[in-house]
Amino acid sequence: MTPQPSPETGAAVKAADRAHVFHSWSAQDLIDPLAVAGAEGSYFWDYDGTRYLDFTSGLVFTNIGYQHPKVVAAVQEQAAKMTTFAPAFAVEARSEAARLIAERTPGDLDKIFFTNGGADAVEHAVRMARLHTGRPKVLSAYRSYHGGTQQAINLTGDPRRWASDSAGAGVVHFWAPFLYRSRFYAETEEQECARALEHLETTIAFEGPGTVAAIILETVPGTAGIMVPPPGYLAGVRELCDKYGIVFILDEVMAGFGRTGEWFAADLFGVVPDLMTFAKGVNSGYVPLGGVAISQKIAETFGKRPYPGGLTYSGHPLACAAAVATINVMAEEGVVENAKRLGESVVGPALAELAERHPSVGEVRGVGMFWALDLVRNRETREPLVPYNAAGEANAPMAAFAAAAKQRGLWPFVNMNRTHVVPPCNTTEAELKEGLAALDAALSVADEHTV
Repeated sequence: MTPQPSPETGAAVKAADRAHVFHSWSAQDLIDPLAVAGAEGSYFWDYDGTRYLDFTSGLVFTNIGYQHPKVVAAVQEQAAKMTTFAPAFAVEARSEAARLIAERTPGDLDKIFFTNGGADAVEHAVRMARLHTGRPKVLSAYRSYHGGTQQAINLTGDPRRWASDSAGAGVVHFWAPFLYRSRFYAETEEQECARALEHLETTIAFEGPGTVAAIILETVPGTAGIMVPPPGYLAGVRELCDKYGIVFILDEVMAGFGRTGEWFAADLFGVVPDLMTFAKGVNSGYVPLGGVAISQKIAETFGKRPYPGGLTYSGHPLACAAAVATINVMAEEGVVENAKRLGESVVGPALAELAERHPSVGEVRGVGMFWALDLVRNRETREPLVPYNAAGEANAPMAAFAAAAKQRGLWPFVNMNRTHVVPPCNTTEAELKEGLAALDAALSVADEHTV
């Protein structure tokens, strides 16, 4: 679709937004939201007709891009057939979505509890773990993001937690492996893995194994920096959970449904959790949907005992119809395979070349359509381009980098001292090369702040 400029409409949309919309994670008087006129495939555009290649996939959810005609048609068809229905009934779209998801989850994660998004999926996974074990505590990593609801934000390991951290939520944080900024003075992935597992087991021991209900980890941490865990780490966590009777929860809200070049990132590591959360890519965000995939042993806990939790819109027919269509599109069009192939043959090699040319790039890491560049002031010391949790003038180098990318028609995902490369999983090779060329140019602005 060719964008048709309409500045007057754009101004009216912006005015209404500024007058009435309260935005997430923002100081309301300091933001200037772009008024978006439309989107299709890997692109969106504003009311001035400026088109952007979306390297954020919305918020890492448009795994099949915007406005896929088969998914749009499925939502329209479901709306004409049955727009909504209560969750206590068996509904075709809901049943089929659950079946298709269960076919792709690892191991015996065959029961699906539907939620409205990722944060409430995490809330319910934790509730299930606590009820299953009768224990209060949950362990989560410092470098993590699990959602904005009360329990999920307490589980989160980044600064967005601080304002809402009750210190009474039963959450204990620990360090997960990250060799580039190792907390264990490791020099190799093997050392990082072994020392991180030792640290985790020590944390369990000092917290009291009999008090720990669950360990929750993003299979591949997303917002925190796309840190692919070293070989053996997740398997080691699985062993520790089995040893101490702890429920292992994998958060696949961001990493699931093709993002890593597999249906679920757990498949990269050959591990099966007890509970797995999902959302975002399950239906490319076309209608809000999330859920928890539940193992047999957890499901049996609630076989004769009611599960004390639910949502009015659990398994909403429109959302489930979108999920059915999305999963079928991904299978028919080889979207997961495309993410894997282009990640290996295009994105990974291209980002490695950018790292060689740009002193601001300290490290490149990722898999599939899930990549991050760690931006630094000094490659030798690994000093970040901006301080941890920087704002205002302290964040100026990252703001300048982001602005330079947008000027070149690339909409970036930036977080602290990182820029993520997370385009739709069905992005073409030509679109990737276009975006990577814009990223190359924008990194020259970040280079100006290196020493």
